[in-house]
Amino acid sequence: MTTVPRIFASSAALALLIGCESSRSGAESALAPGVGGLQAPINSPASENNAALSPDELSLYFTSDRPGGFGGSDIWVSGRACVDCPWGTPANLGPLFNGPGAEAGPRLSIDGHLLFFQSDRPGGQGSGDIYVSRRANTNDDFAWEPAANLGTGVNTAGNENAADYLQSAEDGAGNLYFNRGTTGGAAATVDFYSAAVTRDGETRGTAELVVELSDLTTQDQHASVRKDGREVFIASMRTGGLGGLDLWTSTRQSAHEPWSTPVNLGAPLNTVLTDQQPSLSGDGRTLLFSSNRPGGLGGNDLWIATRTPNGKETQ
Repeated sequence: MTTVPRIFASSAALALLIGCESSRSGAESALAPGVGGLQAPINSPASENNAALSPDELSLYFTSDRPGGFGGSDIWVSGRACVDCPWGTPANLGPLFNGPGAEAGPRLSIDGHLLFFQSDRPGGQGSGDIYVSRRANTNDDFAWEPAANLGTGVNTAGNENAADYLQSAEDGAGNLYFNRGTTGGAAATVDFYSAAVTRDGETRGTAELVVELSDLTTQDQHASVRKDGREVFIASMRTGGLGGLDLWTSTRQSAHEPWSTPVNLGAPLNTVLTDQQPSLSGDGRTLLFSSNRPGGLGGNDLWIATRTPNGKETQ
């Protein structure tokens, strides 16, 4: 029995989002065949990054340095009434999350009760740490409790960010993926680690290097794992890409086996510029990412791709 990667749609089958419409509404444009750039009010003349859909796909969390924030970059959220409805004006998550420094990388748990993010706020272990906030009401984007540092099992004196929480597929073993950076100027590397974290967001041990996904000679970032634990999307500067950071994918036959060698997703998902921070929707059919390719509204913009109708996993 062989597992092959699912594929994303060809340029003819992918929707470009116009006027902030969902790809499910069928809006298309020839401006950027193959992927769609989210329009205003999500993207702006500033930089938008680190997008994540809520489990019901009615909320979109992302990072932006647009005016109206508290620091260098803040976490914002936009809502919509239905999956075919337009996104509303984004709102800043406020001072419980955002401060004078940099907050970024929001990712929600599968059940919607946990929100992981990174921050360089005072009181952490290093230059950037991963935090978690909890809420009881998953329908309220402003019901989050004060965030807690994940502690020394995950955070170090280095830089930890881009957490992705696989809540149930791995039975509590290695279910928080994140990247850890080293210092050293041009020699700096960023690699993937995983740590056991409970369903309540408590760490259960020391994080370990995910060897098969990490290229120890360069920078890897932002793992996004499908909820069954059998497919992951990453960004990497490894050899074989089209530009700086490219989008790659890897699969495995079960959540307890090693990952396959990552495969570059190619054009049109990747360009000669920077394509990064992949984020897979809960149903596995929508991939959000950040890019500075032409056709956007600002520095980095949020882009989206959807699965082909025949892009089902085969056994």
